[in-house]
Amino acid sequence: MVVERFRYIAVEGPIGVGKTSLAQKLARLLSAELLLEQADDNPFLPRFYQDRKRYALPTQLAFLLSRHEQTRKLAQADLFDPATVADYLMDKDVLFARLNLDDSEFRLYQKIYADLRPLAPTPDLVIYLQATPATLMERVRRRGRGYERPLDEAYLAGLANSYAEFFYHYDAAPVLIVNSEHLNFAQRQEDFELLVRRIHDMRGTREFFNRVM
Repeated sequence: MVVERFRYIAVEGPIGVGKTSLAQKLARLLSAELLLEQADDNPFLPRFYQDRKRYALPTQLAFLLSRHEQTRKLAQADLFDPATVADYLMDKDVLFARLNLDDSEFRLYQKIYADLRPLAPTPDLVIYLQATPATLMERVRRRGRGYERPLDEAYLAGLANSYAEFFYHYDAAPVLIVNSEHLNFAQRQEDFELLVRRIHDMRGTREFFNRVM
């Protein structure tokens, strides 16, 4: 079983790629604890999308503190606790910080991050979802969150590139890189089952899953 090999799975990827829906399905399948990024609880996020420069730092710090509080509990888990599936990776917090903060803000952020990061455990597996900026934009519009309306394809393209660079260098945990362009894990059970089998068969530290249409 997947759960016997991977006790802590993190699903990652840019905005709109489908992290949360996949994490929810995996958690149900594995009877695992679900750890979700609390975007709707961040009071600065809607203002950030309206004025990124002004609200980047408080938005980033609010996310950092929330993620730290959630993942801190994982460090105290033992073998008898349920498995955990999260829709974010603590390490990627720096990715958003570099993308959105100016130099002085980033230096302040780094000091706070350095004090908090060691408490977060490393996942047993990271599932990195990819999609083109156009597909991300379509999915963001389809889910219809009001505060995401100011998002544009240029920002999503920059974010997707930042994720690609981040995972090019990431080696802290095994990574399954999934091209989700032609996959719909939320609505097509066949796609989800294909991914579960791919996870089950994973043996290396960096592997790829791509469904060609």
